[in-house]
Amino acid sequence: MIDREMKETLARVLATQERTALQMEETDRRMKETDRQLKATDRQLKATDRQIKELGKQIGGLGNKFGDFAEGMALPSLEEIFQRHFGVDQILPGRRFRKGKDELELELVGAVNGKRRTLVAAEVKSHLNERELEKFVRNLERFFYFLPQFRGYKLFGILAAVDCSQEMEQRAHQRGVYVARMHGDIFRLKVPRRFKARDFSA
Repeated sequence: MIDREMKETLARVLATQERTALQMEETDRRMKETDRQLKATDRQLKATDRQIKELGKQIGGLGNKFGDFAEGMALPSLEEIFQRHFGVDQILPGRRFRKGKDELELELVGAVNGKRRTLVAAEVKSHLNERELEKFVRNLERFFYFLPQFRGYKLFGILAAVDCSQEMEQRAHQRGVYVARMHGDIFRLKVPRRFKARDFSA
């Protein structure tokens, strides 16, 4: 009786050990498969990361080209706006001004000389946002630091935008900045009835 019970117990232990061994083999196999899949996923992630970086470079280059295109489209319209709306008699295109390590860059500056003594500075933006508006306002506020020879002139600013929301246009007008919007292949100056342009020389 005892011998039979011992044999049955031993058989159960051996069966359990065998099942455990099989489970361990299966677990080991699954771990190896998981490891292989993780390595494959890692390779895919690295490849995707390379593709994203390359795409980022291409988009950046495309953005620069679009910016150059927008600028090229806007400048003739801005020159006409300068002359028609402000009576500008001198235009300084593509101006970059430096003073020490500081720099000021504006796409176009027009001057009305004589008694009226007025300046109009313009920037071209493919997409106008809050950051670009603030940067432009700051540049206008620093204008006479870079060009003290124009002190005594009034100074007004125009932002020419290919893409500009109604809200951003209103924000620019609230800051006293003119906005020229693209219509077809030309830029037009839209001046609301109650708009009050800011003289940045004040």
